[in-house]
Amino acid sequence: MIDLRLLREDPDRVRASQRARGEDVALVDALLSADERRRSSGVRFDELRSEQKSLGKLIPKASGDEKAELLKRAEQLKADVKAADAERDAADAETQELLLKLGNLVHPDVPVGGEEDFVTLETHGTIRDFAAEGFEPKDHLELGQRLGAIDVERGAKVSGSRFYFLTGVGALLELALVNAAMAQATAAGFTPMLTPALVRPQSMAGTGFLGQAAQDVYHLPNDDLYLVGTSEVALAAYHMDEIIDADRLPLRYAGFSPCFRREAGSHGKDTRGIFRVHQFDKVEMFSYVTPEESQEEHRRLLEWEKQWLTSLELPFRVIDVATGDLGSSAARKFDCEAWIPTQGKYRELTSTSDCTEFQSRRLSIRVREGKQVRPLATLNGTLCAVPRTIVAILENHQQADGSVRVPEVLRPYLGGREVLEPVAK
Repeated sequence: MIDLRLLREDPDRVRASQRARGEDVALVDALLSADERRRSSGVRFDELRSEQKSLGKLIPKASGDEKAELLKRAEQLKADVKAADAERDAADAETQELLLKLGNLVHPDVPVGGEEDFVTLETHGTIRDFAAEGFEPKDHLELGQRLGAIDVERGAKVSGSRFYFLTGVGALLELALVNAAMAQATAAGFTPMLTPALVRPQSMAGTGFLGQAAQDVYHLPNDDLYLVGTSEVALAAYHMDEIIDADRLPLRYAGFSPCFRREAGSHGKDTRGIFRVHQFDKVEMFSYVTPEESQEEHRRLLEWEKQWLTSLELPFRVIDVATGDLGSSAARKFDCEAWIPTQGKYRELTSTSDCTEFQSRRLSIRVREGKQVRPLATLNGTLCAVPRTIVAILENHQQADGSVRVPEVLRPYLGGREVLEPVAK
């Protein structure tokens, strides 16, 4: 959530942010009104309680008609205090409810617009000319089936659409990717973490995933637990309700977990293969820093993602995601999109978001600097979303005979194997 003081002092900035996101601008005025009622009802409650306490001291000293009047006033005050207390609680609840609906303030450098209004910042690697090499590239599913690596038919039989098995070298390739990604993160100073896949509502709401993304979240109503769509949720809530000394920052974690997404808004999109699925594994980077450090940390996370994709020898580009495609928690987001030959376009493989103080305010995570205690900043960055990375590796490193060359960084984790060979024609 944003700082209410900032809302009061500069409501036009908040309105502009909502407008840029394509979200409801009227929410800002409704929140200002609720906040004013919350503060005024709080003042009235305090005044009535003060009078009530003063009256309580006078009554024992009074007698006769004066005491009767004071007792009468005390009865009225009791009712007024109760009413003021209820009014204050209602206004506070309304303020909090509206505040949770408000997205993070968009960074001023973010391009304004929808999904297609991103700005390309960098392009890396060389896109292969398969025609010049004398063969037409196969898509990842055909390659995966020939390698004995991907089985979507049995995935659908067992669990339904958008589920899959990784088999043989497919399973080994996932383990190689996870181990290589964790090795890079550990070398960069991240603490490896295996995180829970089920979290409480407070954790899910605190990271902002029960707002606009709620349709894609799996909920277990009997337990009131949520399946995470990313280990960002557990890593953000790891220090919930804590005060962290400034000299411990930055705190950096690399979480590995299964991830679950309903993909409710993607009907008919990417239905072939394993690019868009309901369950997948991911290595996620997560940082806690002071607010002043968040922009530099954001660039560092992006550099680690670029290092990873470069080590996999993939052609990719970096985009500055537009305001309407940010997600409620992010003030700014960079995506790394790898080239997918059979689609003839770049597709998102990694993403890094600067959430500033938005999540820490919701989760009550603060930093202590001397005598000052204040919210800190949180940032997240995908290092390796496994299925999409497998898609990019198979398609970009395929050879004419259906085999797939293994990037050097993965070979130590695949027993030195340099090529994945077909096992089925």
